[in-house]
Amino acid sequence: MKKQTIYKDFARYYDLIYSGKDYQKEATVIKQLISKYKKSSGSDLLEVACGTGKHIQYLKDNFKILATDINSGMLKVARQNVKDVTFKQADMVTLNLGKEFDVIICLFSSIGYVKTYPNLRKTLFNFARHLKKGGIVIIEPWFTKSIYKVGSPHLTTYSDNYIKIARENVSRVRGNISILDMHYLIAEQGKNVKYFVDRHELGLFEPKKILEFMKEAGLQTKFIKNGLMKDRGIYIGIKK
Repeated sequence: MKKQTIYKDFARYYDLIYSGKDYQKEATVIKQLISKYKKSSGSDLLEVACGTGKHIQYLKDNFKILATDINSGMLKVARQNVKDVTFKQADMVTLNLGKEFDVIICLFSSIGYVKTYPNLRKTLFNFARHLKKGGIVIIEPWFTKSIYKVGSPHLTTYSDNYIKIARENVSRVRGNISILDMHYLIAEQGKNVKYFVDRHELGLFEPKKILEFMKEAGLQTKFIKNGLMKDRGIYIGIKK
């Protein structure tokens, strides 16, 4: 079983497998939340775990953006997707940019990749430390343990005239960590079929602990049940 990572070795396929995701609609919701809850007067925005930059394509005209990701492969694609935005490689658990922002966003359940509660606490304190007074952090979480369906099979496909992609996995869990071994088959015109397994491990964090850590970090908190994706919600934190 060949193990690779879509975020590094095959990042160019990432946007194809998620081509059905409505980033523009989600960015509109994010702008509405910022308008409703942000109390600071500036427009500096930090996106943590920006991936290939698809959300900030629809935010860059409204904000001055710095976008970070831990994976160089994703940042390479992001720089091709979005111009006039500064990108920087950084780990959210050890984030130290030496700057404060009016808005911090961490979307598409990326917060789950910190995996453990100690890392989650460090990360949320990092977010608070990088916020201006009255600034807002918006976090789209991964599933909770009660919602995550162990043993559930999943299939995602993409097809055009030049490439066919199939991705399958069965949801697994180890303690408080969800394990997703994504099996990819990629048939590309003029090339041999590629097969690889892409493992993702994400922490299954309970809302009570997330809100507790955010409050400890000096944030006024709110959980919005109806978020960008089904059964995930949105956490809002405002720097006191």
